Amino acid sequence: MGAIVALAATLAPPPTAAAQASTRSVPETYAITNATIVPGTGATIAQGTVVVRNGLIAAVGANVKAPADARIVDGTGLTVYPGLIDAFGSLGIPAAAPSNGGRGAASFASAPQPQPQPSADHPVGITPEALAVDLIKVGGAEFNGPRSAGITTALSAPTVGFLSGRAALIDLSDESVDDAVLESPAAMVMSYGRGGRGGGFGRGGYPGSLLGVFAAFRQEMLDAQRYGQWKAMYDKNPRGIPRPPMDAGLEALQPVVNGQMPVIFEANSAREIARSLGLAKEFKLKAIIAGGAEADQVAADLKAANVPVILSLNFPQRPAAASPSDSEPELLSVLEARVNAPKVAGKLARAGVRFAFESGGLANWADFLGNADKSVAAGLSASDALRAMTLA
Repeated sequence: MGAIVALAATLAPPPTAAAQASTRSVPETYAITNATIVPGTGATIAQGTVVVRNGLIAAVGANVKAPADARIVDGTGLTVYPGLIDAFGSLGIPAAAPSNGGRGAASFASAPQPQPQPSADHPVGITPEALAVDLIKVGGAEFNGPRSAGITTALSAPTVGFLSGRAALIDLSDESVDDAVLESPAAMVMSYGRGGRGGGFGRGGYPGSLLGVFAAFRQEMLDAQRYGQWKAMYDKNPRGIPRPPMDAGLEALQPVVNGQMPVIFEANSAREIARSLGLAKEFKLKAIIAGGAEADQVAADLKAANVPVILSLNFPQRPAAASPSDSEPELLSVLEARVNAPKVAGKLARAGVRFAFESGGLANWADFLGNADKSVAAGLSASDALRAMTLA
């Protein structure tokens, strides 16, 4: 499956990327003929043609004829899928240098990510004003792995701090940031520290505990609400009201507290997810859960709140022992997490929870498709798996 999706990724940008796809490296018109076509929606076409002109999908169907000026790609024996979407990660964003309170997350770029400097009014780890688009480096070798897995589009987020800033949706086919960015800002990102993407608790940073993270986030939301009310009052009638000070962080949070921009809560444990749902309810936020390792345990709550999940395909693995004598018994909790990981997507689907897939910091990009296949083997339907990687 991976090789076929890679063909689709090379030739046909997904619908979300098509409008801005670059055509510098492809012919103006080409046609994939005699291929099995699995569209994002609708029935599979057993033998059909896909025509792409100037970077846009011009025609798809069983009776479509290749234009006279098209380069023909014989798809006999191949299956063409839509380009895949990595729904959350840090593709193209340089790795952060370790620091107290910073996230220090692993990334795919070689240069260190600059550490945002907190203002006097904001604690370390709170940088909602940060924009992924200001950090992203495109066209590098780090994109080769995801492209080979068939990924054409990715949501990329800053990786410093627990309220780390605003993500951007990018097209992996372009060589300039201006061409690559499809939407910015796309979402605010909040992390609890799993997988190295946190505010520093457990490493001597601020906040010093999970409860501290919740408290700091809640205070920031309250401050943003008050800041917005103050500005609205001043704009309506400034008489007798001090001018609100310019605060880039609180300005960036206005679309969040107004319900216009979603907040991605990077949460894995059932407790983290439940706390996130509570914060979303309290402040009327458009919440999305990313990671979601234990999302199946709170599936009913996610369904009731209509909160979708971006489920990580970076499944837990048992560490390889240097020799049989070095092998140690797995902790029961680790074993349970490893066994349950492929089952979570199917459980969410059966519970009616909307979900998509993310790479979750995969070291081997072949596992993006491989672990999706494991989810199908564990009970997820193939159509739901494809939707989670393309349209969800």
